[in-house]
Amino acid sequence: MSFEVLCIGLIALLFGLVLVFGGYRLFMVLLPIWGFFAGFLLGAQTMDFLFNAGFLATITGWVVGFFVGLLFALLSYLFYFIAVGIISFSLGYGVAVGILGWIGLDGGFLVWLIAVVVGIALALVVYFFNLQKYAIIVATAVGGTGVIIYTLLAMFYGALAVSLLNNPVGLAIENSFWWLLFFLVVAGLGIVIQIQANRAFEIDEYNRMGEMT
Repeated sequence: MSFEVLCIGLIALLFGLVLVFGGYRLFMVLLPIWGFFAGFLLGAQTMDFLFNAGFLATITGWVVGFFVGLLFALLSYLFYFIAVGIISFSLGYGVAVGILGWIGLDGGFLVWLIAVVVGIALALVVYFFNLQKYAIIVATAVGGTGVIIYTLLAMFYGALAVSLLNNPVGLAIENSFWWLLFFLVVAGLGIVIQIQANRAFEIDEYNRMGEMT
């Protein structure tokens, strides 16, 4: 492992840990970043699942992912309501893709459709029951754990970065039960610690588009 890879890996691990244990407090800063990556993965995976083009294997996949990512980042920055919807959707979508891949359904229209339905359903549940705070906490804890697993696999197991990006947690779980245990423990600890640390802290809702007019 080169020094440059080690430094990048350590920075990524630190970012993942901050996300796991402090994601709610940093939500305002993370909004455009989360929105971009959520949109990028959704756009790229949609092209792969619907047209069997391979994840980021074509220029079209990159372009669609990039523009969906930009759209999600912009909407997340402008509207709190949409930001919570995106983070809730991405949580449901990502968990659905991971579980379906774990049980053997790896890609295709059916996986995409189920994941999208689960993502939309979770976003609606979050809005209906006013669970925005807990959706952000769970999503950042789960997402941060995914970043940690992605980084460890890339650094020490030599897995390809593109294939890892598609579903790092699912790939890790396929290789060992201990990765599943690691995921559950770290994400669970992050959720518990964030809930305890933010009992009296609430993110202010915003509409930056309205503030501009």
